Amino acid sequence: MNLFREEADRNLLPYEGFVRYFGPVLAKSSADSYLDVLLKDIPWKNDEAIIFGKHIITKRMVAWYGDADYQYTYSNTTKKALPWTKWLSDLKTLTEEITGTKFNSCLLNLYNNGQEGMAWHSDDEKALGKNSTIASLSFGAERKFYFKHKSTKEQISLLLEHGSLLIMKGETQEFWLHSLPKTKSIQQPRINLTFRTMLY
Repeated sequence: MNLFREEADRNLLPYEGFVRYFGPVLAKSSADSYLDVLLKDIPWKNDEAIIFGKHIITKRMVAWYGDADYQYTYSNTTKKALPWTKWLSDLKTLTEEITGTKFNSCLLNLYNNGQEGMAWHSDDEKALGKNSTIASLSFGAERKFYFKHKSTKEQISLLLEHGSLLIMKGETQEFWLHSLPKTKSIQQPRINLTFRTMLY
């Protein structure tokens, strides 16, 4: 994995943050196997949010795992972490080896097709701490991913490939929003694993 480390200082953001796209870090056959296991074995549940006092259930599905039964609160709802499966533990170890960062939790997202996405947001919850590092492994359908600076509105986009790894760190969450826009052209599912470090 040294090849990934040698290129890890390439920053996709022009200022005030650090984003590195490693591209595919798994062979297609391995990525296919993980996608199949994740689709079948994860106890997916529709995500929930409370916005302006209204309870919303999203089409996007999620699961929350961690080293302990960490509670994670976002969009005014709270989740309690499940214990790692062997597959998730293996993927966490791989991600840690490539990025050189230790993680203690993971939020998994399942987008059943291109008509499910994620609006502009930052992962800046207090439980993650300031200038937190988040690594995202993608499986399944290739999707466009966008960054937008909170002040200048400058945008950066990239295509997240099957079996690929993206890392966000430094001031990224403070100064940049990110999103996964919807698209009618994609009918296949996409799963992404966002490895995080909770402060407890």
